[in-house]
Formats: sequence, C-alpha cells, structure tokens
Amino acid sequence: MTGGTLAVMIDDFAKDYLHGDLREIREVMVRKLDGLSEYDVRRPLTTTGTNLLGLVKHLTLTESRYFGEVFGRPFPAPLPRWDDLAVRGADLWVTEHETRAGIVDGYRRAWEHSDATIAALPVDAPGHVPWWPRPDVMLFNVLVHVLTETNRHAGHADVLREQLDGSVETAQRDAAFWEDRRAEIERAAKAAQA
Repeated sequence: MTGGTLAVMIDDFAKDYLHGDLREIREVMVRKLDGLSEYDVRRPLTTTGTNLLGLVKHLTLTESRYFGEVFGRPFPAPLPRWDDLAVRGADLWVTEHETRAGIVDGYRRAWEHSDATIAALPVDAPGHVPWWPRPDVMLFNVLVHVLTETNRHAGHADVLREQLDGSVETAQRDAAFWEDRRAEIERAAKAAQA
C-alpha cells in the first residue's frame, strides 16, 4: 500500500465517519419533537427564547448555507443573506404561519442537499466561509463545524425536552431513579457549599 493510497483511505474514513455521525444526530433532533403539542415545540424555554422547533429551523439554515454556498453549490430554495442583520436570529423561532411539518420537511431537504455535497466532494475540497476569520476551508472543516453545531443544539434540545415532559432519550430509567439521582446531586452540591 502506498502513502497516497493510505491517505485516500484515511480521508474517506474521516469523511464517512463524520457524515455518519451527522446523520445520526439529525435524527435525534427531529425525534425531540415527537409527542409534543404545537405549543410545546415552539414555546420559549429560556430567557433568550430557545425552543425545540426553532433549533430545527436554525439547523436547516446552517446546513443549507454551509454545504451550499460555501462550496459553490447553492441550496435550491432562497436563503437570507448571511450578512443581513435585520433577519439575524429569525431562524431560531417559528411563526404561527409556519408548520412543524414544513420545518421538518425543510430540514430533511437540507439534509439531502448536504448529503449530495458531501458525497460529491473529497474531504479536502476547498470552500469559502466569508463570515469566518479564516474563511478558506476544506469540506473537512465544515463537516466538523456542522457536526459540532448540531451536537451542541442537540444538547440544548435534550435539556428543553426534559424541561417540557421529563423525557430523557439517553438513559431509560424510571422516575424514581432520576428523583434519587437528583437528590444525591443536590446533597453533594450543598455539602460542597458548606
């Protein structure tokens, strides 16, 4: 095996691994909406208005932009300009005229577009992110960034969903277990304070 062949194998492995993780965490984001009312998926649960459906809407714009215009492969639907301050943050919440189905469908369309970009380009394909301090990037950088961004918002979604109905996807435990765990953590916090 030559050095060049090994490098291609490592590049392909890295791209496939990151892409696989991205596919998995996308599904987690959508599952966070399951079984909740229209109000609960939209309601602001933090002082800044963070809400579950808004996170999905935000990730739609994230994927559309990063795997679209960054690589000269524009998303087929119009996107707000990245430097338009008047619309900044509008992707983090959902109006009463937007539907859950429409938001989720838009996210899935963004996945298809992103997946096509990822499949078509080598991991070292050049891209340009004008809003980054070091704007010249490779597909690898963008894969890592979008995976990190999606995981970060999935963590937010975990906390929001737990606030809404106590649902915790990562561990299948009963309410008594979590009540005991919380009490144990509370005791430790108070002991540390003393």
